Amino acid sequence: MDYIVKIQSRKLNKKHIALFIIIIFIILFIIIFFCIKNNKNENYPLNEINNELLIENIVEENVIEESKENTVKYNFEALNVEELDRFDSIYKTSDPKRIFLTFDDGPTNQVTPYILDLLKNEGIKATFFVLGNRVDTNPELVKREYEEGHFVANHGYTHKYSTIYSSSDAVVDEYYRTNQSIRNALGNQEYNSLAFRFPGGSVGGYYDSLKKATKQLLRENGIASLDWNALIGDSEGLNTKEKLLNRFYETVQNKSSIVLLMHDAADKILTYEVLPDIISYCRDNGYEFKNLYDVILRENQ
Repeated sequence: MDYIVKIQSRKLNKKHIALFIIIIFIILFIIIFFCIKNNKNENYPLNEINNELLIENIVEENVIEESKENTVKYNFEALNVEELDRFDSIYKTSDPKRIFLTFDDGPTNQVTPYILDLLKNEGIKATFFVLGNRVDTNPELVKREYEEGHFVANHGYTHKYSTIYSSSDAVVDEYYRTNQSIRNALGNQEYNSLAFRFPGGSVGGYYDSLKKATKQLLRENGIASLDWNALIGDSEGLNTKEKLLNRFYETVQNKSSIVLLMHDAADKILTYEVLPDIISYCRDNGYEFKNLYDVILRENQ
């Protein structure tokens, strides 16, 4: 009897041991399974999420940087003597070479948007000498110029010589009238255009003596006047791209600091069409593109 009990006890012990081993294997299997699962969940999806967040952050940062680059918020009450002197010496030798693309007589729906699109695609900031009466007609274009980082300068209100050059006070009045139009277009009553371009230029002609006196009057009010030292002849009746380019090559010569006169009036579509060739020429010849913010802020001067 005792022998039978011992045999049955041994059988039970073997069953218990086998059951215990099976339970251990099951527990180990469960542990290994969950470890693998957790490892996958923690590593791969988390990395994917992190990558997505990183991409989102990069995109967001790029958007912010692009916004900072394209939206200029500088407001200056008036130029000081040092800044006025930098405007006066803008044509002097520069290293590295530089070019200021300037456009007069706009903005117009016929030409200005195309020029802005091209400049945006090329990553170039220019200067627009706007007419007050056209600012009042096309305020959204002035706002776009400003928000895309271009300098909005002043070309008077009427461009009518008999009106603007009736006296020095008349010139100054047209400057401030246009300045107010620009403020209204931008929705920024603190903006000052600061740079004035005399219609027809500030030197020579029937009104030469009045212009000289007015330049001094503007300077006393912290306002610079700026002409040009190169042009494409788009206001000279040149009617082909080839003629405009030849005029450009002729007047640029070997200058290292160029202020280039162009126009974005309604009938100047050729200016837009020739602009890619001008940009290519400047890049091929080592010119950096600047606008008047660079003069005021003295960047790379």
